[in-house]
Amino acid sequence: MLKAVGAAGMAGLAGCADIIGGGGGGLEVDAQVEDTATDPSTGTAAAETLVNDGYPFVCGSASSGVNVPVSEQQFIPNEVVGCSPSSTALSVTNLEDNDYIFRTAPSDRLQGRVMAQVAAERRDASSAATLYVNNDYGQQLSNRFSNVFEDTFDGTVQAQVAYNQGESSYTSVIQDALADGPDIINVIGYPEDGAQLFRDYYSQSSGDSEIIVPDGLRDAGLPGQVGNDMANVIGTAPAAGGPQQEAFTSKYEDEYGEAPGVFTAQSYDAVALGILANAAAGENSGTAVRDQLRNIANPDGTTVGPDNFVEGVEMAADGENINYQGASSATNFDQNGDPASAAYSIWEFQGQDADTVSNIAVENFEGQNPDGNGPSADEINGSDGERTIRVGILLPETGNLASVGGPMINAAELPAMEVNDADI
Repeated sequence: MLKAVGAAGMAGLAGCADIIGGGGGGLEVDAQVEDTATDPSTGTAAAETLVNDGYPFVCGSASSGVNVPVSEQQFIPNEVVGCSPSSTALSVTNLEDNDYIFRTAPSDRLQGRVMAQVAAERRDASSAATLYVNNDYGQQLSNRFSNVFEDTFDGTVQAQVAYNQGESSYTSVIQDALADGPDIINVIGYPEDGAQLFRDYYSQSSGDSEIIVPDGLRDAGLPGQVGNDMANVIGTAPAAGGPQQEAFTSKYEDEYGEAPGVFTAQSYDAVALGILANAAAGENSGTAVRDQLRNIANPDGTTVGPDNFVEGVEMAADGENINYQGASSATNFDQNGDPASAAYSIWEFQGQDADTVSNIAVENFEGQNPDGNGPSADEINGSDGERTIRVGILLPETGNLASVGGPMINAAELPAMEVNDADI
């Protein structure tokens, strides 16, 4: 059964259990969706619901400001695997997590370097300032960008200015960031606050300063909310650059009638990996699922991915060695549970009436061990007889990331729907 609680992509009773037909065969998937509201306390309470309901693996959380407390207070102490499709802060890598925290989105260690390179090479900037949301995501990405911009590209970072979410005006912090006339401003945040921040920016300045933003502000509807085309803004974001990106895109478009958005490929991959690891583990145990994740994600084994996902589930359940190749990346996990390689898109807004952003280029980056490394179980147990695989989905339907959370939930539900429709 697919149990979608308040799922943004499903018609029907928002906030109520919606049972969507299971396959009736040997393997079924029970996937429950909970809303983080892009808020640490709400997200932690929602995570507690999933933990108490017995979900050993959860796709989520989205923002690092939610993911870190959720991981520390719920997933790690309760031995539940968390796999975030969009939490990118370095603090996630550094968690003392006993190997329960993974992610299909790359660390901001990579994105900070990409942003510094774009600022220096594509915008010819030699000086910069950062204006960042005051949480782990903002602070750490600001620091990483600043360090690389100065150390690798011989630039000068004139100021790093923090701002708080939910303010009615950001005029003063914008003035602080612009004070010394930087060649480029790195604005790090989320769409809801970003709309007010950019309205204040365009109302008090000429509006022609070079600006660079990360994935958190990649929202095609932002120019319409701001009332400006935002033509002076360039952005970076983890891209869907995996071996089976096209297969996922086709599958998503067929199901939802629209193109997938930012972090949707990572959301699909996270749930697909959770289902495969559970099938390989043969039980709804967070520890058992954790111990199988690298077995089914990293080389070697028979290649499976979005184009033959159901076949891959059958193989994992039979105890066969598989290698999931994803939509977002090769999904090889390193020793920290981070992707061992990743692609980044460089993009621009298309104006106030656009429903997509314009991708300029995609660049691929690899870590030290692109095939991944880290602990895993010695054997693949497989799944005997009829059983239900349980997967939680903890993503934002409301709050600052609601505009991107809906499509992410849609993508996260797809692997569960495929298994339930297949009568395995």
